[in-house]
Amino acid sequence: MRLSILQKYILHQCYLEKKKLNRSRLTKFYNNKKKSPKKEDQINIITKSIERLIERGLLVGYGVRTPEKWFIREIRLTRKGMKIAKELMGQQQKLKI
Repeated sequence: MRLSILQKYILHQCYLEKKKLNRSRLTKFYNNKKKSPKKEDQINIITKSIERLIERGLLVGYGVRTPEKWFIREIRLTRKGMKIAKELMGQQQKLKI
């Protein structure tokens, strides 16, 4: 499965949190970038990445539903997302003693 750098960052942050993650913490992704988009564009990019991860079954989104669309406030990993996040982080080799 092919994931963008932002999507890998989102999975990594959710894996470290172990619970629901507030999406406002994901804007820290752009703090260290030399050329970062405007704040409005950052929010739109993060929203699209979250929605794509939800469509793939890696995340569950919690939020508010209006007649037009969803407003996602919090996210958490699914079992499938946990498995992929572990693979992205790498695993320590087990030694036979």
